[in-house]
Amino acid sequence: MSRLYGDPIEVWTREGEPIQFVWQDRLYAVRRVVDHWVVAREWWKISEDDPGERRFWRVEASPGRRLGTYELRFDTAGDGWLLVRAWER
Repeated sequence: MSRLYGDPIEVWTREGEPIQFVWQDRLYAVRRVVDHWVVAREWWKISEDDPGERRFWRVEASPGRRLGTYELRFDTAGDGWLLVRAWER
């Protein structure tokens, strides 16, 4: 079962994909990208240069040995990341 959060997180990327993130003061290493998708809406744009996108990644990650699945979102308008959902084992 998953749980919704919407918590701001700090994310490190490589070639546009998340490789690690900090959530609730813990560093999570991304082990695998499970899925990636983009949702674009005209009303999300805040300027002509903004594509108005929300980019989602579903990843398997862990702060140690305990692996979980997490849904991360990058918002181009706010230039920030959120942890949207978690399936912790």
